[in-house]
Amino acid sequence: MIRGVRGATTVEQNSRTAIMSATEELLAAMIDANGIAEEDVASILFTATPGLDAAYPAAAAREMGWTRTALMGFQEAHVVDGLQQCVRVLIHWNTDKPMDDIQHVFLREAVKLRPDLSASDGAEGA
Repeated sequence: MIRGVRGATTVEQNSRTAIMSATEELLAAMIDANGIAEEDVASILFTATPGLDAAYPAAAAREMGWTRTALMGFQEAHVVDGLQQCVRVLIHWNTDKPMDDIQHVFLREAVKLRPDLSASDGAEGA
């Protein structure tokens, strides 16, 4: 069974350091919350809102040592009232866990995207 694990965070500024740091923090929280091991991951998709172009968020996974996983990055569509400076992640994870046991992680201002999930998993303060 393949499950999708979602996550999102916001980035303080359009710099390589800020994008990489925020993305690494998000990935680590997603991995820790679900007990994900690289060998069980089929692929990871990353998106960044327009204006975050100083680094590829997917490079954060490589810097964390995830060198065998298929990674792909995309730019999100510009939405007038959408959350800005946002990185989103979707991990395609091979697991036997039921859908209700998957912990999605939303950090920083991204808790606004899914307050229903953020409030229940404690990600607000992470």
